[in-house]
Amino acid sequence: MGYNKERYRTLKSIAYYIVLGVWYVISLLPFRVLYILSDIMYFFVYYVVGYRKRVVHENLVSSFPNMPDDEMLYIERDFYHFLCDYVVESLKLMTISEKNLKKRMVFKGVEQLNQCIEEGQSCAIYMGHYCNWEWVSSLQLWISPKGQCGQVYHPLENLVTDRLFTRLRGRHGSVNIPMQETLRFLLKCQQEKQPVVVGYLADQKPYWTNIHHWVNFLNHDTPVLTGTDRILHKMNHAAFYLKICREDRGYYEGEFILITREPKKMREFELTDIYYQMLENNIRRHPGYWLWSHKRWSRTREEFNRLYEVVDGKVIKKGEEIKEG
Repeated sequence: MGYNKERYRTLKSIAYYIVLGVWYVISLLPFRVLYILSDIMYFFVYYVVGYRKRVVHENLVSSFPNMPDDEMLYIERDFYHFLCDYVVESLKLMTISEKNLKKRMVFKGVEQLNQCIEEGQSCAIYMGHYCNWEWVSSLQLWISPKGQCGQVYHPLENLVTDRLFTRLRGRHGSVNIPMQETLRFLLKCQQEKQPVVVGYLADQKPYWTNIHHWVNFLNHDTPVLTGTDRILHKMNHAAFYLKICREDRGYYEGEFILITREPKKMREFELTDIYYQMLENNIRRHPGYWLWSHKRWSRTREEFNRLYEVVDGKVIKKGEEIKEG
């Protein structure tokens, strides 16, 4: 058994370094070449493979029911073009220089973050899977050296891919925080009096047992993650929304919009409601840059009410008892 485990780890390490080497070589290509590759990829992904076209189409139709077919088709193709650009831009993050990245991923309103940092208050950044969210990991290059940037992430099942992306996201000084260890990390930083700026990709689909709140989002009754909301109420971190716009191919601008510096004074889930409204406004301005291939609305309130119930604040399957401890 021990031999098999050791062999498995060895094979994973070999696979990691092979993929890393290929990724590194590709990332050395100039943007103009990478975008040619992206255009070729788009043809195969959209016209040949048809990657999740049904999911994308159904999401768009249900989100914009009154939109003309030709406009819907334009958004669909725009999304696939962007998705392929996102892939090559993420590859480029492996070797892009700090100077070039700061020119291509520009942040506005950073002075608000730095003010919080100077006053010893940590910040939470509400984000969505909109525009190139990977490049936001370069924020450490913009903030006060007194602050530490980080991003909460869900570890990937594929260990090779997970290791590659954590390396990528931490290349410019940001730290990766596994979702289950978020509160422990924040409490440690609080004890050490280390102000942090943490990004939360909060538009993901929650597991059934994590559904505590629903919002009206893009014409859907949508179950949402509320962990960020609860963390901010506990830690009293300043809450910001990062509004991202794509200025041109390979050029983005992120603007930090303050929601509150006193989250403890806000109602339960009020931060979540505000975030989803701001995200929807962001998406509606240019829909093609959101992750439409995600099966975001596969869980409905009707099914939830049929299968689950809330007992003492915990979501359990109907007929089950809450386990102690």
